[in-house]
Amino acid sequence: MSIILSNDNSLEKTQMREAYSKTIMEIIEEGKPVIHMDADLMRAIGLLPYREKYPEHILECGIAEANMMGVAAGLSLEGFIPFAHTFAVFASRRACDQIFMSGAYARLNVKVVGSDPGVTAGLNGGTHQAFEDIAIMRAIPKMTIVEPSDTAMVKKTIRIALDTYGMFYLRMFRMNAVQIYEKDSEFIIGKAVKLREGSDVTIFACGVEVIEAVRAADSLKKEGISARVYDMFTIKPVDQQAILEAAAETGAIVTAENHNIIGGLGSAVAEVLIENHPVPMERIGISDTFGEVGQTDWLKEKFELTSRDIMKKVYKVIERKTIK
Repeated sequence: MSIILSNDNSLEKTQMREAYSKTIMEIIEEGKPVIHMDADLMRAIGLLPYREKYPEHILECGIAEANMMGVAAGLSLEGFIPFAHTFAVFASRRACDQIFMSGAYARLNVKVVGSDPGVTAGLNGGTHQAFEDIAIMRAIPKMTIVEPSDTAMVKKTIRIALDTYGMFYLRMFRMNAVQIYEKDSEFIIGKAVKLREGSDVTIFACGVEVIEAVRAADSLKKEGISARVYDMFTIKPVDQQAILEAAAETGAIVTAENHNIIGGLGSAVAEVLIENHPVPMERIGISDTFGEVGQTDWLKEKFELTSRDIMKKVYKVIERKTIK
Protein backbone atom coordinates (compact mmCIF):
# COMPACT_ATOMS: atom_id res chain seq x y z
CA MET A 1 0.00 0.00 0.00
CA SER A 2 1.50 3.31 -1.12
CA ILE A 3 -0.05 6.33 0.57
CA ILE A 4 0.82 9.90 -0.32
CA LEU A 5 -0.68 12.33 2.17
CA SER A 6 -1.60 15.79 1.00
CA ASN A 7 0.16 18.72 2.65
CA ASP A 8 -2.81 20.93 1.81
CA ASN A 9 -5.95 19.88 3.67
CA SER A 10 -8.15 22.33 1.79
CA LEU A 11 -11.57 21.89 0.24
CA GLU A 12 -11.30 20.06 -3.06
CA LYS A 13 -12.57 21.73 -6.24
CA THR A 14 -13.86 18.42 -7.60
CA GLN A 15 -16.94 17.05 -5.89
CA MET A 16 -17.09 13.45 -4.72
CA ARG A 17 -19.93 12.66 -7.13
CA GLU A 18 -17.89 14.04 -10.03
CA ALA A 19 -14.99 11.78 -9.07
CA TYR A 20 -17.41 8.85 -8.93
CA SER A 21 -19.10 9.57 -12.27
CA LYS A 22 -15.84 10.21 -14.13
CA THR A 23 -14.33 6.98 -12.80
CA ILE A 24 -17.40 4.99 -13.87
CA MET A 25 -17.16 6.57 -17.33
CA GLU A 26 -13.46 5.73 -17.59
CA ILE A 27 -14.21 2.12 -16.72
CA ILE A 28 -16.99 1.93 -19.32
CA GLU A 29 -14.71 3.43 -21.98
CA GLU A 30 -12.08 0.81 -21.12
CA GLY A 31 -14.57 -1.80 -22.24
CA LYS A 32 -15.27 -3.28 -18.81
CA PRO A 33 -18.69 -4.97 -18.33
CA VAL A 34 -19.89 -2.30 -15.89
CA ILE A 35 -23.47 -1.08 -15.69
CA HIS A 36 -24.32 1.93 -13.57
CA MET A 37 -27.86 1.70 -12.25
CA ASP A 38 -29.87 4.48 -10.69
CA ALA A 39 -33.14 5.04 -8.87
CA ASP A 40 -34.10 8.42 -10.32
CA LEU A 41 -30.95 10.08 -8.95
CA MET A 42 -28.74 10.10 -12.03
CA ARG A 43 -28.48 13.90 -11.98
CA ALA A 44 -27.63 13.80 -8.28
CA ILE A 45 -24.70 11.44 -8.80
CA GLY A 46 -23.45 13.19 -11.96
CA LEU A 47 -24.10 10.57 -14.66
CA LEU A 48 -27.10 12.11 -16.42
CA PRO A 49 -24.95 13.82 -19.11
CA TYR A 50 -23.55 10.44 -20.16
CA ARG A 51 -26.79 8.46 -20.33
CA GLU A 52 -27.49 8.99 -24.02
CA LYS A 53 -23.88 8.30 -24.99
CA TYR A 54 -23.74 4.93 -23.23
CA PRO A 55 -27.34 3.67 -23.00
CA GLU A 56 -26.20 0.05 -22.66
CA HIS A 57 -24.07 0.87 -19.62
CA ILE A 58 -26.23 3.43 -17.79
CA LEU A 59 -29.61 2.17 -16.66
CA GLU A 60 -32.39 4.26 -15.10
CA CYS A 61 -34.59 2.10 -12.86
CA GLY A 62 -36.86 4.83 -11.51
CA ILE A 63 -38.00 5.19 -7.92
CA ALA A 64 -37.99 1.44 -7.38
CA GLU A 65 -34.91 0.72 -5.31
CA ALA A 66 -35.80 -2.83 -4.31
CA ASN A 67 -36.50 -3.73 -7.91
CA MET A 68 -33.20 -2.15 -8.94
CA MET A 69 -31.29 -4.45 -6.61
CA GLY A 70 -33.09 -7.46 -8.07
CA VAL A 71 -32.18 -6.33 -11.57
CA ALA A 72 -28.58 -5.81 -10.43
CA ALA A 73 -28.51 -9.41 -9.20
CA GLY A 74 -29.75 -10.62 -12.57
CA LEU A 75 -27.12 -8.59 -14.39
CA SER A 76 -24.43 -10.06 -12.14
CA LEU A 77 -25.62 -13.56 -13.05
CA GLU A 78 -25.13 -12.64 -16.70
CA GLY A 79 -21.53 -11.56 -16.11
CA PHE A 80 -21.99 -7.81 -15.75
CA ILE A 81 -20.68 -5.76 -12.81
CA PRO A 82 -23.54 -3.52 -11.64
CA PHE A 83 -22.97 -0.39 -9.57
CA ALA A 84 -26.45 0.33 -8.16
CA HIS A 85 -26.80 3.85 -6.77
CA THR A 86 -29.37 5.62 -4.66
CA PHE A 87 -29.36 7.67 -1.46
CA ALA A 88 -27.97 5.68 1.48
CA VAL A 89 -31.34 5.56 3.26
CA PHE A 90 -32.93 3.79 0.30
CA ALA A 91 -29.90 1.62 -0.47
CA SER A 92 -29.99 0.22 3.05
CA ARG A 93 -33.46 0.38 4.60
CA ARG A 94 -35.69 0.16 1.55
CA ALA A 95 -33.75 -2.44 -0.44
CA CYS A 96 -32.29 -4.50 2.40
CA ASP A 97 -34.12 -7.77 1.66
CA GLN A 98 -33.23 -7.73 -2.04
CA ILE A 99 -29.57 -6.93 -1.27
CA PHE A 100 -29.51 -9.77 1.26
CA MET A 101 -31.40 -12.46 -0.65
CA SER A 102 -30.86 -11.68 -4.33
CA GLY A 103 -27.29 -10.41 -3.93
CA ALA A 104 -25.41 -11.59 -0.85
CA TYR A 105 -27.16 -14.92 -0.22
CA ALA A 106 -26.70 -15.81 -3.89
CA ARG A 107 -22.97 -14.92 -3.66
CA LEU A 108 -23.23 -12.42 -6.49
CA ASN A 109 -21.09 -9.49 -7.62
CA VAL A 110 -23.16 -6.38 -6.93
CA LYS A 111 -21.74 -3.01 -5.87
CA VAL A 112 -24.27 -0.97 -3.89
CA VAL A 113 -23.56 2.77 -3.79
CA GLY A 114 -25.28 4.72 -0.99
CA SER A 115 -24.80 8.47 -1.28
CA ASP A 116 -25.38 11.32 1.18
CA PRO A 117 -25.11 9.27 4.39
CA GLY A 118 -25.82 10.81 7.78
CA VAL A 119 -25.52 14.57 8.13
CA THR A 120 -24.25 14.97 4.57
CA ALA A 121 -27.90 14.65 3.46
CA GLY A 122 -28.22 18.16 4.91
CA LEU A 123 -31.40 19.97 3.94
CA ASN A 124 -33.12 16.76 2.85
CA GLY A 125 -33.71 16.27 6.56
CA GLY A 126 -34.25 13.41 8.94
CA THR A 127 -36.07 11.16 6.49
CA HIS A 128 -33.01 11.14 4.23
CA GLN A 129 -30.22 11.06 6.84
CA ALA A 130 -28.97 7.47 7.01
CA PHE A 131 -27.63 6.98 10.53
CA GLU A 132 -28.15 3.22 10.49
CA ASP A 133 -26.99 2.01 7.07
CA ILE A 134 -23.60 0.71 8.23
CA ALA A 135 -25.28 -1.31 10.97
CA ILE A 136 -27.66 -2.86 8.42
CA MET A 137 -24.92 -3.68 5.94
CA ARG A 138 -22.50 -4.99 8.58
CA ALA A 139 -25.05 -7.64 9.51
CA ILE A 140 -25.15 -9.03 5.96
CA PRO A 141 -22.63 -11.88 5.55
CA LYS A 142 -19.81 -11.39 3.03
CA MET A 143 -20.59 -7.68 2.60
CA THR A 144 -17.58 -5.37 2.23
CA ILE A 145 -18.21 -1.81 3.47
CA VAL A 146 -16.06 1.07 2.28
CA GLU A 147 -16.41 4.76 3.12
CA PRO A 148 -13.95 6.95 1.17
CA SER A 149 -12.87 10.26 2.64
CA ASP A 150 -11.83 12.21 -0.47
CA THR A 151 -11.83 12.03 -4.28
CA ALA A 152 -8.52 10.18 -4.57
CA MET A 153 -9.93 7.44 -2.37
CA VAL A 154 -13.26 7.38 -4.23
CA LYS A 155 -11.51 6.74 -7.53
CA LYS A 156 -9.29 3.99 -6.14
CA THR A 157 -11.96 2.21 -4.10
CA ILE A 158 -14.26 2.04 -7.14
CA ARG A 159 -11.43 0.32 -8.99
CA ILE A 160 -10.87 -2.05 -6.10
CA ALA A 161 -14.57 -2.93 -5.99
CA LEU A 162 -14.52 -3.48 -9.74
CA ASP A 163 -11.63 -5.95 -9.48
CA THR A 164 -12.88 -7.76 -6.37
CA TYR A 165 -15.69 -10.27 -6.79
CA GLY A 166 -18.47 -9.99 -4.23
CA MET A 167 -20.91 -7.65 -2.55
CA PHE A 168 -19.71 -4.12 -1.77
CA TYR A 169 -21.39 -1.20 -0.04
CA LEU A 170 -19.76 2.08 -1.05
CA ARG A 171 -20.89 4.77 1.40
CA MET A 172 -20.17 8.14 -0.14
CA PHE A 173 -21.11 11.77 0.36
CA ARG A 174 -21.63 13.69 -2.88
CA MET A 175 -20.25 17.17 -2.36
CA ASN A 176 -16.76 18.60 -1.82
CA ALA A 177 -14.39 16.82 0.52
CA VAL A 178 -11.28 18.11 2.21
CA GLN A 179 -8.24 16.66 0.47
CA ILE A 180 -6.47 13.97 2.49
CA TYR A 181 -4.53 12.05 -0.16
CA GLU A 182 -2.67 12.74 -3.39
CA LYS A 183 -4.06 11.11 -6.52
CA ASP A 184 -1.41 8.39 -6.82
CA SER A 185 -2.17 6.89 -3.41
CA GLU A 186 -3.02 3.18 -3.30
CA PHE A 187 -5.28 1.50 -0.75
CA ILE A 188 -5.92 -2.04 0.42
CA ILE A 189 -9.33 -3.26 1.56
CA GLY A 190 -9.23 -4.08 5.26
CA LYS A 191 -6.10 -2.01 5.91
CA ALA A 192 -6.58 1.29 7.76
CA VAL A 193 -4.47 4.28 6.77
CA LYS A 194 -2.34 5.86 9.50
CA LEU A 195 -2.54 9.65 9.12
CA ARG A 196 -0.84 10.75 12.34
CA GLU A 197 1.58 9.05 14.70
CA GLY A 198 0.73 9.15 18.39
CA SER A 199 1.39 7.49 21.73
CA ASP A 200 -1.27 8.78 24.15
CA VAL A 201 -4.51 7.91 22.34
CA THR A 202 -5.70 6.58 18.98
CA ILE A 203 -8.57 8.03 16.95
CA PHE A 204 -10.23 5.80 14.36
CA ALA A 205 -12.41 7.76 11.94
CA CYS A 206 -14.21 7.28 8.63
CA GLY A 207 -15.82 9.45 5.96
CA VAL A 208 -16.35 13.11 6.78
CA GLU A 209 -15.04 12.52 10.29
CA VAL A 210 -11.51 11.78 9.08
CA ILE A 211 -10.59 15.44 8.60
CA GLU A 212 -12.20 16.26 11.97
CA ALA A 213 -9.96 13.64 13.60
CA VAL A 214 -6.87 15.07 11.90
CA ARG A 215 -7.75 18.58 13.05
CA ALA A 216 -8.35 17.32 16.57
CA ALA A 217 -4.98 15.57 16.63
CA ASP A 218 -3.18 18.66 15.38
CA SER A 219 -4.83 20.79 18.08
CA LEU A 220 -4.11 18.19 20.77
CA LYS A 221 -0.45 18.16 19.78
CA LYS A 222 -0.22 21.83 20.76
CA GLU A 223 -1.47 20.82 24.20
CA GLY A 224 1.15 18.10 24.56
CA ILE A 225 -1.22 15.20 23.77
CA SER A 226 0.05 12.74 21.18
CA ALA A 227 -2.90 11.38 19.17
CA ARG A 228 -2.55 8.65 16.58
CA VAL A 229 -5.12 8.91 13.76
CA TYR A 230 -6.34 6.23 11.37
CA ASP A 231 -8.65 6.52 8.40
CA MET A 232 -10.69 3.33 8.87
CA PHE A 233 -12.13 3.55 5.37
CA THR A 234 -12.89 -0.17 5.34
CA ILE A 235 -15.50 -0.70 8.03
CA LYS A 236 -16.00 -4.34 7.12
CA PRO A 237 -13.66 -6.17 7.25
CA VAL A 238 -12.29 -3.89 9.95
CA ASP A 239 -8.52 -3.68 10.43
CA GLN A 240 -8.07 -5.78 13.57
CA GLN A 241 -4.29 -5.48 13.51
CA ALA A 242 -4.40 -1.67 13.61
CA ILE A 243 -6.94 -1.75 16.46
CA LEU A 244 -4.93 -4.17 18.58
CA GLU A 245 -1.65 -2.35 17.97
CA ALA A 246 -3.32 0.91 18.95
CA ALA A 247 -4.74 -0.65 22.10
CA ALA A 248 -1.37 -2.08 23.12
CA GLU A 249 0.69 1.01 22.25
CA THR A 250 -1.60 3.91 23.20
CA GLY A 251 -3.98 2.30 25.71
CA ALA A 252 -6.97 4.48 24.78
CA ILE A 253 -9.29 4.60 21.76
CA VAL A 254 -11.75 7.13 20.33
CA THR A 255 -13.90 6.40 17.27
CA ALA A 256 -15.53 9.05 15.10
CA GLU A 257 -18.24 8.39 12.53
CA ASN A 258 -21.14 10.07 10.74
CA HIS A 259 -23.49 7.30 11.87
CA ASN A 260 -25.42 6.06 14.88
CA ILE A 261 -23.03 5.00 17.64
CA ILE A 262 -24.94 1.71 17.60
CA GLY A 263 -23.79 -0.77 15.00
CA GLY A 264 -21.25 1.31 13.08
CA LEU A 265 -17.50 1.88 13.24
CA GLY A 266 -17.50 2.31 17.02
CA SER A 267 -19.25 -1.02 17.48
CA ALA A 268 -16.86 -2.76 15.08
CA VAL A 269 -13.83 -1.44 16.96
CA ALA A 270 -15.35 -2.22 20.36
CA GLU A 271 -16.04 -5.82 19.33
CA VAL A 272 -12.37 -6.34 18.49
CA LEU A 273 -11.21 -4.72 21.73
CA ILE A 274 -13.56 -6.54 24.08
CA GLU A 275 -12.61 -9.94 22.67
CA ASN A 276 -8.87 -9.34 22.56
CA HIS A 277 -7.48 -6.31 24.39
CA PRO A 278 -9.97 -4.18 26.37
CA VAL A 279 -8.91 -0.56 26.91
CA PRO A 280 -10.82 2.64 27.69
CA MET A 281 -12.83 3.73 24.64
CA GLU A 282 -15.12 6.63 23.74
CA ARG A 283 -17.32 7.11 20.67
CA ILE A 284 -18.22 10.09 18.50
CA GLY A 285 -21.38 9.59 16.46
CA ILE A 286 -25.11 10.12 16.40
CA SER A 287 -26.45 9.39 19.88
CA ASP A 288 -29.26 7.05 18.86
CA THR A 289 -31.60 9.74 17.60
CA PHE A 290 -33.27 10.86 14.38
CA GLY A 291 -31.92 13.50 12.03
CA GLU A 292 -33.30 16.92 11.21
CA VAL A 293 -33.13 19.60 8.57
CA GLY A 294 -30.03 21.78 8.44
CA GLN A 295 -26.80 22.55 6.63
CA THR A 296 -24.15 19.85 7.09
CA ASP A 297 -21.80 22.07 9.13
CA TRP A 298 -24.66 23.05 11.45
CA LEU A 299 -25.67 19.40 11.80
CA LYS A 300 -22.11 18.49 12.75
CA GLU A 301 -22.32 20.99 15.56
CA LYS A 302 -25.81 19.83 16.53
CA PHE A 303 -24.85 16.17 16.75
CA GLU A 304 -21.38 16.82 18.24
CA LEU A 305 -19.29 15.53 15.34
CA THR A 306 -16.68 18.31 15.19
CA SER A 307 -12.98 18.24 15.99
CA ARG A 308 -13.73 19.99 19.29
CA ASP A 309 -16.10 17.17 20.23
CA ILE A 310 -13.44 14.61 19.39
CA MET A 311 -11.00 16.48 21.62
CA LYS A 312 -13.46 16.32 24.52
CA LYS A 313 -13.68 12.55 24.11
CA VAL A 314 -9.88 12.34 24.02
CA TYR A 315 -9.61 14.19 27.32
CA LYS A 316 -12.17 11.84 28.82
CA VAL A 317 -10.61 8.62 27.58
CA ILE A 318 -7.12 9.66 28.68
CA GLU A 319 -8.48 10.47 32.13
CA ARG A 320 -10.06 7.02 32.26
CA LYS A 321 -6.78 5.44 31.17
CA THR A 322 -4.80 7.13 33.93
CA ILE A 323 -7.21 6.31 36.77
CA LYS A 324 -5.69 3.58 38.92
